Amino acid sequence: MRETRAAKIGGQINAFVLLLIALTCLAPVVNILSISFSGKTAVETGQVYFWPVDFSLFSYKLLFDGTRIVQALFNGIEVTLVGIVLSMIFTICAAYPLSKGYFLGRRPYTLLILFTLVFNGGIIPTYLVLKWLGLINTYGALWLPGMISAYNMLVMKSYFESLPSEVEDAARIDGCNEWRLLLRIVLPLSMPVLATMILFYGVSYWNMFMNVLIYINSTEKYTITVLIQQMIQSQAVISESLQNDAQSSADLVPMGIQSAGIMILILPMAIIYPFLQKYFVKGIMLGSVKG
Repeated sequence: MRETRAAKIGGQINAFVLLLIALTCLAPVVNILSISFSGKTAVETGQVYFWPVDFSLFSYKLLFDGTRIVQALFNGIEVTLVGIVLSMIFTICAAYPLSKGYFLGRRPYTLLILFTLVFNGGIIPTYLVLKWLGLINTYGALWLPGMISAYNMLVMKSYFESLPSEVEDAARIDGCNEWRLLLRIVLPLSMPVLATMILFYGVSYWNMFMNVLIYINSTEKYTITVLIQQMIQSQAVISESLQNDAQSSADLVPMGIQSAGIMILILPMAIIYPFLQKYFVKGIMLGSVKG
């Protein structure tokens, strides 16, 4: 069908509006990036906008040499990687049987899971349960409450339901049991939704903030998200880290080191997302066809 002139103009207008929105979203990130690479005088006098002024790596040097950023970075990576593995295993194990019509109790279990999307136990009961389990001040307190996202599980369940039943029937005729069927047939066919769920869980664990503050008491176990927040909230956190280095303390520009920390926080997800982006839309759309 030939595109009309009005449709072409409408498409161009939509593209222009979306471009403006994208630039608006990118502007703060570019500004923070420029500040992190700018010199002390330029940052203090407000000369930096969207391009580094007096290019310098001093903020990053102070960040890595004078703060606990490296330890917090490894803590965040540990929480994220282990959390993704646990969440994916349990989400798959919950979604797969619920996607089968022959599973007894399928509807009641699904309704119970839907119930948790609206209601939850609250912070205090959750804290008391984790304390009773002895998980306070351990990363288990971060993994256990959010191990399965009801929304993610329902999306994955819908995706499994969309797979052709003839493929599974053929595998069963060849002698596949349920575990082999899941591992050899279903999961390889479900890469779009699996990649999407990995991205969702990864962002959730990497950006986890309140749970770390509530359940983790030791500052040595803080993740990078909490450390950066403390650095932004209080200049004293940065000054205390550099108290043994008088020269560094004298040259300290709080906004520069805060911006450098924010960029370190953003970088991992920014690197990973392009590799998963091609699966993202496909996984969400196909996984939301059935409910």
